[in-house]
Amino acid sequence: MTLLNGTARSTVRLAGAALRALIALTVLCGVLYPLAVTGIAQAAFPHRANGSEVRADGRTAGSALIGQTYTLARKDKAGNPLPDPKYFQPRPSAAGTNTVNTQYKILVSGGSNLAADSTVLSGQIKERRGRIAAFNGVSPAAVPPDAVTASASGVDPDISPAYAALQVNRVARANGLPRAEVARLVREHTDGRPLGFLGEPHVNVLELNIAVRHLSERGK
Repeated sequence: MTLLNGTARSTVRLAGAALRALIALTVLCGVLYPLAVTGIAQAAFPHRANGSEVRADGRTAGSALIGQTYTLARKDKAGNPLPDPKYFQPRPSAAGTNTVNTQYKILVSGGSNLAADSTVLSGQIKERRGRIAAFNGVSPAAVPPDAVTASASGVDPDISPAYAALQVNRVARANGLPRAEVARLVREHTDGRPLGFLGEPHVNVLELNIAVRHLSERGK
C-alpha cells in the first residue's frame, strides 16, 4: 500500500509539473513572444509589418509584394479577361486554372512545375509571345523572357525594365500621353540590384501604374 501511495504521489507531482510547464510555455510562446514580436515590428518596420501596402487616392491599392491583374470588364471568346491597354501588364502567372492568361490567384500561389523541355511549356511561351507582341505592336523577337514566363510564386509584382520599355508606346497611346513622359516614369520606378550585385533590376508594376494614372488625370 505504501508503495502504491508513493507511486500515486509521484504521478501527481509529475502531472503538476507538466501542467505548470504547459501553462508557462503557453503564456511565454503563445502570448508574450507574439506580442513582443508584433510590437517591435510595428515600431521598427510598420510598412512591412502591415503587408507593404501601396496606397493611392486615400485607399489601399494593393501590396508592393503581390502582383495583380489590370484587365477590362469584357472578355474574349474563350471567356478570358482582356488586358487593359492603359496599364502596364505584369508577367504571366501559373497561379490558377488558366496558365495562358495572367491569373494571379493568391490562394493557389505557385508555379506550373513544367520542365524546361516540356512541349506544353514551349507551346505556352509561343502563344504568349505572339499575343504580347500583337498587343504591344512589336516583333515577337522583341519580347523579353520574363514577359512569357511565370515566376515560381505566380504572384511576382515586378517586371524587367526591358518588358516595361516594351509597353511604353502602347500605354502612352492608350492614355493620350507623351511617350517621353511615360518612359520617364519607367526610369523613375526602376529599382537596381540590392547592394549593387543581388538579383536583377526590376520595376514594380502596381507603383508604376499608379504613377501613370496620376499623370493621365493631371493631363485631363
